[in-house]
Amino acid sequence: MKKFTLLLPLLVVSVTASAQKTNIYHKGWVDFNKNGRMDVFEDPKQTTDKRVADLLSQMTVDEKTCQMATLYGYKRVLKDEMPTDRWKTEVWKDGIANIDEELNNLTSHTDDAPTQYSFPYSKHASAINTIQKWFVEETRMGIPVDFTNEGIHGLNHDRATPLPAPIGIGSTWDKQLVRRAGQTVGREAKALGYTNVYAPILDPARDQRWGRVVECYGENPFLIAEMGKQMVLGIQEEGVASTLKHYAVYSIPKGGRDGSARTDPHVAPREMHQVYLYPFRRVIQEAHPMGVMSSYNDYDGVPVTGSYYFLTQLLRQQFGFDGYVVSDSEAVEYIYSKHKVAADYKDAVRQAVEAGLNVRTNFTPPQTFILPLRELIKENRISMKTIDARVGDVLRVKFRLGLFDYPYVKDPKAADKVVHTKADAAMSLQMNRESMVLLKNENNLLPLDVKKYPRILVTGPLAAETNYTISRYGPSHNKMTSVLDGIKNYMDGKGLVIYTKGCDIVDATWPESEIIETPLTDAEQREIDNTIERAKESDVIIAVVGEDVDRVGESLSRTGLNLPGRQLKLIQALQATGKPVVMVMINGQPLTINWENKYVPAILEAWFPSVQSGQVIAETLFGDNNPGGKLPITFPKTTGQIEFNFPFKPNSQAGQSGPNSWGKTSINGALYPFGYGLSYTQFEYSNLMVSPEKGNSQGDVTVTVDVTNTGQRKGDDVVQLYLKDDVSTVTTYEYDLRGFERITLNPGEKKTVRFTLHPDDLALLDKNMNWTVEPGTFQVWIGQSSEDIKLKKTFTVE
Repeated sequence: MKKFTLLLPLLVVSVTASAQKTNIYHKGWVDFNKNGRMDVFEDPKQTTDKRVADLLSQMTVDEKTCQMATLYGYKRVLKDEMPTDRWKTEVWKDGIANIDEELNNLTSHTDDAPTQYSFPYSKHASAINTIQKWFVEETRMGIPVDFTNEGIHGLNHDRATPLPAPIGIGSTWDKQLVRRAGQTVGREAKALGYTNVYAPILDPARDQRWGRVVECYGENPFLIAEMGKQMVLGIQEEGVASTLKHYAVYSIPKGGRDGSARTDPHVAPREMHQVYLYPFRRVIQEAHPMGVMSSYNDYDGVPVTGSYYFLTQLLRQQFGFDGYVVSDSEAVEYIYSKHKVAADYKDAVRQAVEAGLNVRTNFTPPQTFILPLRELIKENRISMKTIDARVGDVLRVKFRLGLFDYPYVKDPKAADKVVHTKADAAMSLQMNRESMVLLKNENNLLPLDVKKYPRILVTGPLAAETNYTISRYGPSHNKMTSVLDGIKNYMDGKGLVIYTKGCDIVDATWPESEIIETPLTDAEQREIDNTIERAKESDVIIAVVGEDVDRVGESLSRTGLNLPGRQLKLIQALQATGKPVVMVMINGQPLTINWENKYVPAILEAWFPSVQSGQVIAETLFGDNNPGGKLPITFPKTTGQIEFNFPFKPNSQAGQSGPNSWGKTSINGALYPFGYGLSYTQFEYSNLMVSPEKGNSQGDVTVTVDVTNTGQRKGDDVVQLYLKDDVSTVTTYEYDLRGFERITLNPGEKKTVRFTLHPDDLALLDKNMNWTVEPGTFQVWIGQSSEDIKLKKTFTVE
């Protein structure tokens, strides 16, 4: 984290009459409490701990409790775009911890928030300064606000730089690019006036039915930790806080169910630590995020947001977290309303605060939390020592952010030059390109030769759709290019593009039609028949199928994972024409496309790409972009296999063969395994070296391997290192990912890829639940996926 000790110049902003009387702005410091002298907390030369202690000593109970609640921004809870006289009678007259999604012009099914202040960018920066100025000048202690905002695939602001959905980001396996993306998010947040970004999501997506798979980096804890670490470092390098979510064990609800269902994770303690807590521990210890969001699920009967074990013992005492914890919306309320472990809401507040929660967030006014909290203090049911500790954490982050040295956006006009620049757009485009995963390419149908296929039918319900490009928690109002338009633009002057929709994303009875099939309606049959007639006039068919924002996402978990509605029937009818079919998938979770994989010659996984989706998909189909992405999550063949993930315990995902087997009653194996992805070129691995071949448990191990592009095209490969512990005192995973590097090679080019294995990479949780590196032999496996292993070598820990 950069040290922010900027001296405060005389502000070139208008000040209110009261501020002029008290003259709070001085060279190098601000008189926040307006007492005419520089207090310890106002002195930039003092240590943060001294400043926090001094500020706490001057605060009333009302002021402290206001630093423990979120005010949701305009159109969510806040009714005014700008401060009004009425604010002097609101609970935030004594301050507020943070204001979330303020004036960001959110586009959402549930809570659109249009505002005149979101764009141009400089107008928003000035508006945030105006609001910040009210809190600095019009509250007694003048404590600045932490302006929070979402940012899991680009900053959640009007026309900010967009990124692919997180599952697409995970498919890039590109740590350096994710770091750059984090820097973009952080820089844009800072320029616009946001000081805290709710990103990244570190939840391992282990149930493919879960709707929020689209918002995760994948299923593997090591991949998530590595990508999440880079995102946090990138964001915080720009001087804003990164808040991790959702802590903890949130992403494995019973049956993959989400929304109003009780999220009931069935996870054993060792698995919880090795899979679900691993990314949080690693990222907290290696990237030092300033925020964590507590989740609203329970674990083993105890709500996480009311758990001292999760919020204090694990998070702070073991992992070393030193920022502040904000609740996911309704997490505090659920302690009472959903989990029913509190007699009333006020007791739920007590449980959360005593557990370690710093700030409550919900779509209700902040006083619904602050007033019960004040009653609890008055009744001596929460000690002032606890309150001071919770508030101190919040203030400490505000000091680290430099808000008590310079509380305003220094140069609002600069936002117009540094938000969504040409370089940012190029980075976003690159990330979209790198997220493409080629699943099948029979007889090298792809890339398409325009001369061979001059007449192209583009069909499918996602061909002209664009809503997936601005899915929740990312930028809005950017110009979008559909797949259809992207192909038209690419083919301009080169050939003919024909379009028919083919079918809708879902049929009238979906999702019931997944279990009770209904005949095609006359209208559906006519649309498919029309598409087949157009197919006969074409040389090749590009079918764009999958899901949109109404089919996958938060509160949109599924019970089946086939293509929704009539889409498979459309694909089958197209395949029956005998014309070559290329299937492009727009989706947010793995789909069980068994028939399609068996019979369709070429399949491209695009996930939820960003606004340039049409351009990127066209470039990939026609060969300008050689797909190099790899799957960050396993594709099962059927939901009946779930749970089916990587990593897995020995033989837990095996078939029914072997000496003690005789039956054949199940479908076995992955449709596409973790780490899988094809290319338009080929790569060869050689010369695997491990050093030292014998070492101690505290030393690093160096692994090198040569990779050569043996094909005819420039391309990217993701070199994957897996580690297998041959014998252990407790059952551990069969083998697991412990390194990866994405590299670009020209035809014939060779590179040596180097990995360093640290003791933590070799560690397991022993019988006493201690992280331990046990002596014995380990195998290093190098491959192009978790199943396609090319080279192996053994080393020994003594």
